[in-house]
Amino acid sequence: MLSLELAGVAKTFTMHLQGGLQLPILRNLEFTVAPGQCVALAGPSGIGKSSILKLIFGNYRCDEGSILIRDGQCNVDVAQASPRQILSLRRRRLGYVSQFLRAVPRVCALDTVADALTDMPRETARDRAAAMLSRFNVPERLWSLPPATFSGGEQQRINLARGFLAEKSVVLLDEPTASLDSDNRDAVIEVVRERKWQGVAIVAIVHDDVVRDAIADALVDVTRFATAA
Repeated sequence: MLSLELAGVAKTFTMHLQGGLQLPILRNLEFTVAPGQCVALAGPSGIGKSSILKLIFGNYRCDEGSILIRDGQCNVDVAQASPRQILSLRRRRLGYVSQFLRAVPRVCALDTVADALTDMPRETARDRAAAMLSRFNVPERLWSLPPATFSGGEQQRINLARGFLAEKSVVLLDEPTASLDSDNRDAVIEVVRERKWQGVAIVAIVHDDVVRDAIADALVDVTRFATAA
């Protein structure tokens, strides 16, 4: 039983500020991810890897094809789902750790992470957030401060703690270790391996060879499906 399946996916961007210029980026994209498997997207910068994650998450709509995510006993096709269905899928099944932290101004780091848990008492969510912040080596002195004041590496660890706190069945990772030192990189590898053991399906963009070799079970060469390749 697959957690994620892409078949025949194509995407073209319309450049409205350039007279409606059509910019095709992907065609006939296909790959699958099983529970407990991590698939890494490979290829040079600008080839469309981040766009694939956004297509899966529903930020972009594909022009053709299907993006099936397992939801209990059925599949949801993100390519055809309504905005309400996509939001429901994100709450229950689908997680996304982007390269950039998007946090509400003046909300402290602990609550920024705890906000990922909407289905449990607040204090329980904060306790679990504290444990996850500790796993990613975020000093306790920072927990009461807003993440906007943090360094890039600190913000990335807040982002990772938030992304991994809610236990989703499919998780998308966009350069999760780009701003991290070796110790914190190892912490990410440990958490990813733990989630795989729990049956989570992961799609990752990782340019660090050490991290990719440590977490990836399969590679998808995006250049095979990129129209600009």
